[in-house]
Amino acid sequence: MTMVVWNNNDTVEPIFILKGFPGLEYVHFWLSIPFCLAYLVAFIGNITVLSVIRIESSLHQPMYYFLSILALTDLGMSLSTLPTVLAVLWLDAPEIQASACYAQLFFIHTFTFLESSVLLAMAFDRFVAICRPLHYTTILTNSVIGKIGLACLLRSMGVVLPTPLLLRQYHYSHVNALSHTFCLHQDVLRLSCSDARINSVYGLCVVITTLGMDSIFILLSYVLILNAVLGIASREERLKALNTCVSHICVVLIFFVPVIGVSMVHRFGKHLSPVVHILMADIYLLLPPVLNPIVYSVKTKQIRLRILRTFGLGRLQTLSSSFLTEKCCNSCLSR
Repeated sequence: MTMVVWNNNDTVEPIFILKGFPGLEYVHFWLSIPFCLAYLVAFIGNITVLSVIRIESSLHQPMYYFLSILALTDLGMSLSTLPTVLAVLWLDAPEIQASACYAQLFFIHTFTFLESSVLLAMAFDRFVAICRPLHYTTILTNSVIGKIGLACLLRSMGVVLPTPLLLRQYHYSHVNALSHTFCLHQDVLRLSCSDARINSVYGLCVVITTLGMDSIFILLSYVLILNAVLGIASREERLKALNTCVSHICVVLIFFVPVIGVSMVHRFGKHLSPVVHILMADIYLLLPPVLNPIVYSVKTKQIRLRILRTFGLGRLQTLSSSFLTEKCCNSCLSR
């Protein structure tokens, strides 16, 4: 007989069991290696981006301030899942108390919505830079950027905060098996023995009004940007303007494509192996922190050169560029 308890301060707190990869428990240690590498790349990459932006005075511009906020968000998202993922894969310690589970899902979803908000702010930055270039620095002052960042944080925390508070009021079995190596709102909600329709509807409304609306406004921003770029007479200037948006477009796709993939698998892939669902959730939470700093390091010349100089490769790249330039000039003169 299953024991059901009230989830409040007067009774025993329920326990949640975090799953690893069902059927692959015997290789959990080996599976932990790619996860550790992914977390390591995410931490080193985002800390490097933050350090370069802080050190390089030429990067003290609105675009890179927003990139700093994105890097901090990615670090927060990685730190939210790291403890339980490694506890399950490394230590075979899947149990987590309900209060810790609610705290984790609060941070995971807060940083997820914060990433979406920051990407929207970065789209606004690109819109102002291309469509209102003469007013760029006067519109996006340090004060305005700070207020936008604070608004993004408060908005994300505000829409997520009711979910753990509501979850605490529901009935659960004493021991509850979750589907992932971390706590997610819908995963915890499905284990409730109470009528959880309010929380379910609220969660759906939050997703629509945050991720849904943000994606629409990002798309609208790029429609306006494309319209402005097509009005530029010079082909070279058009390409230059669009090139400043490539990095942002890449990180938008890196974030929203896995989100859509998780939603599609959850909705239409109920017949698929649980490993597929777990893997999609891991990709959705790990891919942006890992790839975002790589994208900006590769596409942003100032960041790339600073990283190369740090490792003593800046002089080598400069000499190589000078050699290629001289070779091209000699070729032109010989003609």
